[in-house]
Amino acid sequence: MKYLLLCATACLLFACNNNETKVKSFTTNAAVQAAVYYNGDILTMEGDTPQYAEAIAIKDGKILYLGSKEKAMKMAGSGHRMVDLQGHTLLPGFIDAHGHAFGAGFQKAAANLLPPPDGEGTDIPVLVRVLKKWNTDNTINGKAPAWIVGFGYDESQLKKKRHPTATELDQVSTTVPVLLLHQSGHLAAVNHKVLELANYTAETPDPEGGIIRREKDGKTPNGVLEETAAMSIMFELVGKLDAATNDYLALSGIDAYTRFGFTTIQEGAASPNIYKTWLKLAQQGKVKADIAIYPVLIAARAFMLDHGIDTAYSGHVRIAGVKIVQDGSPQGKTAYLTQPYKVPPPGMPHSYRGYPTLKQQQLDSLIDLSFANKWPLLVHCNGDAAAEMMINGVSKAIRKNGAADYRPVMIHAQTARYDQLDQMKALGIIPSFFSMHTYYWGDWHRDETLGKERAYRISPAATAIKKGMLYTEHHDAPVGLPSSIMIMATAVNRTSRTGAVIGADEKISPYQAICAITKNAAYQHFEENKKGTLKAGKLADLVILDKNPLKIPAPQLFKLQVLETIKEGKTIYSADSARKKVVGNFKNIDPPDKGLQEAAAFAVGSRKGNQLVQVDRAAVQVVAGLN
Repeated sequence: MKYLLLCATACLLFACNNNETKVKSFTTNAAVQAAVYYNGDILTMEGDTPQYAEAIAIKDGKILYLGSKEKAMKMAGSGHRMVDLQGHTLLPGFIDAHGHAFGAGFQKAAANLLPPPDGEGTDIPVLVRVLKKWNTDNTINGKAPAWIVGFGYDESQLKKKRHPTATELDQVSTTVPVLLLHQSGHLAAVNHKVLELANYTAETPDPEGGIIRREKDGKTPNGVLEETAAMSIMFELVGKLDAATNDYLALSGIDAYTRFGFTTIQEGAASPNIYKTWLKLAQQGKVKADIAIYPVLIAARAFMLDHGIDTAYSGHVRIAGVKIVQDGSPQGKTAYLTQPYKVPPPGMPHSYRGYPTLKQQQLDSLIDLSFANKWPLLVHCNGDAAAEMMINGVSKAIRKNGAADYRPVMIHAQTARYDQLDQMKALGIIPSFFSMHTYYWGDWHRDETLGKERAYRISPAATAIKKGMLYTEHHDAPVGLPSSIMIMATAVNRTSRTGAVIGADEKISPYQAICAITKNAAYQHFEENKKGTLKAGKLADLVILDKNPLKIPAPQLFKLQVLETIKEGKTIYSADSARKKVVGNFKNIDPPDKGLQEAAAFAVGSRKGNQLVQVDRAAVQVVAGLN
């Protein structure tokens, strides 16, 4: 039944995309062999305007030369490979300005509760059905999972526009813990079994930096948990995972990223267990892309004082800095704003503005600690009130520790005001915007959370550029899929799920969008001398796209395809190989079904908007069932 569903869905897509480009792998894994790429648009990302090279020569994982094809061949020497790009486009490998690689693997393993087009999560009965099916599908030899876990529900996209309650989730199970992580990653919905295990009762006070939502009596927990009230349960659950599961989630996260052209990936809020997993995998030679790890400072103070940061990667892994979380999410109405939410959460007054995770003194102390030790710093600030707290903390830390190249990053900076951008520029704070919100929650922000004026200013990338600021863009996986394509398409188009433009004045150009995930992101990571542009001496981190993003109409950016991802000269993702792998698994079907094999191949190698992910997940499930 699973593969029939895949076949029907994939064939539907095929009917809409029957002119799909056939792609193949351009590169072998012989990194020591020199290679010359030619016959395509080779976009260097050097300079403020687009610059192209006729050819690029690479050897031993680095770029030898960019320029004429004739000279590239001479530089490559005898025995080099000639790689014909066949008119496709080659760029620097994409660099993750903010995301959670381990979380992307968790997203892949959990029940998919995302709303369309990435999942089926349209109402609470659907969530219950999907969770029950996930539990059945993951029961092995009669042994069901110890927890039933789902990811990605979003009340803004559910029919009743509210979170599922503990009573509703008891329909999934009353004896097994059921935990649903909100797509924002900042809230959760649980059944009564989880409330029992967490000892959340009518007498339990709200934890600092979090809220246990209550029934109408104002006391009894209703199963909806915000911020630290949810995170404590999540951290406990992840902490109990065995080594094999941790390995699987980490490596699955890399796979999720590399299919979108990322050669440098961020682990943007690492726990000790997650760091240990990455370190072990690095020592085993299993990490194929660079992983920049940022432990959560409030929990990793002792570790960081003992270990510090790594200036170089070892086995593609390094401690790159530290992370502080200062508020929640605007879509979940937990971001800390200076002005009230347009529509407050249930039970909250009209003056409700969200809340900070840390008090100003606590935040100041952590920022000072990072500056004193020269640890690159990420601070999660969605709301402008949280942004104000970070700005104040950074200002104090600079006065105390002196001016230096700190490069602190305000993660999300979604509602940062224009006057705050001026302050950030003066202090050297880099905004990393989350423009994907304009697509996934643009309508919700306009109508529910922020109102039109603030919603249209969300992630103000164009204004930052006008002010002469260096900025980056990110996906925050698993909150969004780790899609470079969606980053570019949403930053340029700023269209919502319904097609409405959310702040036309903040649109940026395709070239500026690419800058945000190449050279600007390299600078943010203090890696601009090795990555981010195509230049002789830099790493041969490359991505090949089916079309040039600078030469197609803006709406077509959503349909771009990553054909190949190359890390230091080695192919770490190939759309052609992914297609062949799925077809190979489908060859085991008895009787053989050629149409199904073609549909599976198409599902993995093609895209119609965002639907690739939905179909590809079905393909993964089928393949897993056949192995």
